[in-house]
Amino acid sequence: MIPLPTQMIDRWRPERPQLPPGQGHLYWHVLLGDNPAVQELAAEAHARLGDHPGLHFTPQRWLHMTVLMAGETREITDQQREVMTSEAGGLLADTGPINVSLSRILYHPEAIVLALDPAEALNPLRDAISTAAHTALGFDVAAGQLWFPHITLAYSTADQPANPIITTLGHELPRRELTIDGLTLVDQVGREHDWDWRPLAELPLTSPGMAEYVERGGQAS
Repeated sequence: MIPLPTQMIDRWRPERPQLPPGQGHLYWHVLLGDNPAVQELAAEAHARLGDHPGLHFTPQRWLHMTVLMAGETREITDQQREVMTSEAGGLLADTGPINVSLSRILYHPEAIVLALDPAEALNPLRDAISTAAHTALGFDVAAGQLWFPHITLAYSTADQPANPIITTLGHELPRRELTIDGLTLVDQVGREHDWDWRPLAELPLTSPGMAEYVERGGQAS
């Protein structure tokens, strides 16, 4: 059981490191902004919490589940990025779409998130992407990155008591089913809360096999 926070804190407090304009991080995400079930649950959470100040809701377009942060964009060459994507595609060649459910609300001092269950069903995605990044970059990118599958609904932007928020939203939203059918490599440019995201490549989860990946029109920093 994850303990509930008693106090929320500002996610983007001044001492939190942020990249300057024009620099980015490469992330592997499952982008979910166009999924009706995720849209519905995010809208429900927003409706319940709309009267609470000090919250920043994830823009619908960028609702997502993070799989791995690969590193700073400027430190990863185009060739390394291509190797990482190709390797991930090969490792996931026999992995089809993954079905999970959504309902559990979890609380962190910096954020309110929606859990994906069962979490272990998504381990093949994390394992493949971590291995591919290691192959391309030469070190264990995932080391030190704690991971549990979740969708962030809102970030705290103030130091505030957690209990009023928890009481208002509760611990569950109406259960919905979700099919994970692809991953996207995204260049997140500048400060987190600017949401300057630039998709670079997509990996569809299709059975049988997925030897090809799709390049996007975004440009790396």
